[in-house]
Amino acid sequence: MSQRPYIVGNWKMHGTRAMLAEARAIDRASERLMTAEVALAPPFTLIHATRNEASLIGVGAQDCHAADGGAHTGDISAAMLKDAGASFCIVGHSERRADHGETDAIVRAKAEAALKVGLGVIICVGESEAQRDAGNAEDVVLGQIEGSLPTGYNADHISIAYEPVWAIGTGRTPTLEDIAAMHQAIRGKLVSLYAEAGANIRILYGGSVNAANAAEILAVKEVGGALVGGASLTAEKFLGVIAGAPDEALD
Repeated sequence: MSQRPYIVGNWKMHGTRAMLAEARAIDRASERLMTAEVALAPPFTLIHATRNEASLIGVGAQDCHAADGGAHTGDISAAMLKDAGASFCIVGHSERRADHGETDAIVRAKAEAALKVGLGVIICVGESEAQRDAGNAEDVVLGQIEGSLPTGYNADHISIAYEPVWAIGTGRTPTLEDIAAMHQAIRGKLVSLYAEAGANIRILYGGSVNAANAAEILAVKEVGGALVGGASLTAEKFLGVIAGAPDEALD
């Protein structure tokens, strides 16, 4: 893989200004951990402050609204995120799909809004435990990709995060063989949608990634990085994940 692994910390609904010290420590350490491209997605309230404190890593958002602006109390537009210092936006996380009823169409609209203002997007997909147990995991994930990915935009600005819902925050992970099979299937779908450009879209793995399992997961074929939840909340834990990035990624 010619691209460096993309390792993104999703702070979810965690973080006050006291956590900026963790962001600074991650930023400073990233200079010597050049085997990976590192980014953080703090809550909206910390995007601007994190961008000011961390100059070497990417800083992004966990969600955006599909509209450019208007009467949407409590929502944040992609343009507002960019103005605050964000360079990318996560859309379609399973917690948004479950807690807020977001459909593939909504996720696609949000991705298009982010791309339109020049933000990169990380589009999340993943199956539930019941869907996997029923043998439908691949169909579910590939269906989400087809329904959620925008077309007509530069694929260089798009990443996919495969997060089996049942592994998020549970300490459980699929087998390496299961991860490899799903990432291979996703790659095939991306190539069918974007032709040659689809071969270069990074596919991140998410779901209880930590320092103990990062190296073996990041070594799986077609795994182009990780979307990290709880293990990204402290520099010590997150740097342990980043250290798992394979050196050959720079070849």
